[in-house]
Amino acid sequence: MATVKRFEDLKVWQKSKGLCQKIFKVSIEGDFAKDYKLRDQINGSSGSTMDTIAEGFGRGGRKEFIYFN
Repeated sequence: MATVKRFEDLKVWQKSKGLCQKIFKVSIEGDFAKDYKLRDQINGSSGSTMDTIAEGFGRGGRKEFIYFN
């Protein structure tokens, strides 16, 4: 099994990024786009998932990485 050196190489981070992009595309269309507060909250939370994975990866040990994911 190969060692992952960057969080961008993690499948879970890649899938999270793809989902975040899809959510953004949906949120800028139709009535959803007019509800600014909801739209911003949804976009922020989907981006937060990627941030949490990256933060967990940057931690020192496996226990902390598991805690963040």
